[in-house]
Amino acid sequence: MKREKRTFTRWGLLALFILVLSLAACSSGSSNTGTEPTSAPAANNENTAVTQPTEAPVAEMTVVKIGAAHALSGPIALYGTPIKQGIELAIQEINDQHYLGDNMTLEVVYEDTNGDKEQSISVFEKLINQDNVVAILGPTLSNSAFAADPVAQEAGIPVIGSSNTASGITDMGDYVFRTSLPESAVIPNTIKVMVEQNGLQRVAVMYGNDDQFTQSGYEVFVAALQDNGVEVITTDTFAKGDTDFSAQLTKIKSLEPQAIVASALAEEAANIMIQARQLGISEDIYFIGGNGFNSPKLAEIAGPAAEGAISGAAWFISNPTPENTAFVAAYQAAYGADPDQFAAQAYTAAWVLAKAIKDAGSSDPAAIRDALVNIQDLPTPLGNFSFDANRDPVHTPVVLIVKDGKFALFGN
Repeated sequence: MKREKRTFTRWGLLALFILVLSLAACSSGSSNTGTEPTSAPAANNENTAVTQPTEAPVAEMTVVKIGAAHALSGPIALYGTPIKQGIELAIQEINDQHYLGDNMTLEVVYEDTNGDKEQSISVFEKLINQDNVVAILGPTLSNSAFAADPVAQEAGIPVIGSSNTASGITDMGDYVFRTSLPESAVIPNTIKVMVEQNGLQRVAVMYGNDDQFTQSGYEVFVAALQDNGVEVITTDTFAKGDTDFSAQLTKIKSLEPQAIVASALAEEAANIMIQARQLGISEDIYFIGGNGFNSPKLAEIAGPAAEGAISGAAWFISNPTPENTAFVAAYQAAYGADPDQFAAQAYTAAWVLAKAIKDAGSSDPAAIRDALVNIQDLPTPLGNFSFDANRDPVHTPVVLIVKDGKFALFGN
């Protein structure tokens, strides 16, 4: 029994020794035989976070709202529609070119005044008090401007008229501007040219007596005719919306003037021309008008009766300057039609406003007004554009004649 006991002890010790070695091997290899770490140590993670490039924060886009208040319905839309298109084209170009920088864009709030004074006031109040615009382009008619511009003046919001030519527009306040040459800058040149080139001596005068634009035009015509020694043999009036001018024209026919001077909007002017020719007033007796004649709608409505009509204008489509050529091409591409003077003046007004915002470096209305005052020799479709001390435009007018249904430079 003693021998067996010793043998067991030896084998037992051997087994115990092998077991200890086995456990030691497992213990020493446990850190290498398990799953390997999938990330760098904490210290390395911290270093990586510090050295990784970070994206620069994106600056917030500033949207500057401006108002556009024009006659987009009713008979005056024949002026308001091309005006809106001129503004649209300019704003698209300004934003596409990042003219105000990469982080500022212009947004236009369009409102329809319908050519109505009271509606124009309501539109101005909405644009200023609800839409919070920093400036207003418009309105279409001088009548509407005299009613609504004081609202902008009182609120300290710059307003730029692009079709207001009556005398006294900018006298309403130092926030009122216009890109449309006043009749007082255009009509005297027209009469002077007609006297020098056509020997104008005796005229009949017709004017709308219920509209500030046509009344103002009449007053400027009378003064220019007197200054140039032209006799006014009769003066007749009509109202906006009139369609029968036979009584006035029958009297005029009997007096045999050299020309009929008409201070009228395009629709009334076209109907006067049609009825004059129907009554037998000779084509040798031509019509002379102001800014109201400067719409292609005149010849569209009057047809052959508009041939030979003379008007003073602020712009001519075939002016070969780079700015005008580019504008005409862009307008034709966008709208499939030729622009008119009203589109050109509105396009210029939008660019003038953008220039002021850029120069001001601000969308503050007072800063914009101060920058507008200082605009000088800005290249535009109208020519090199400046504001004078009264915030009226400064550039050279032209005299146009309707030939084959289109405007051409008179004397060419």
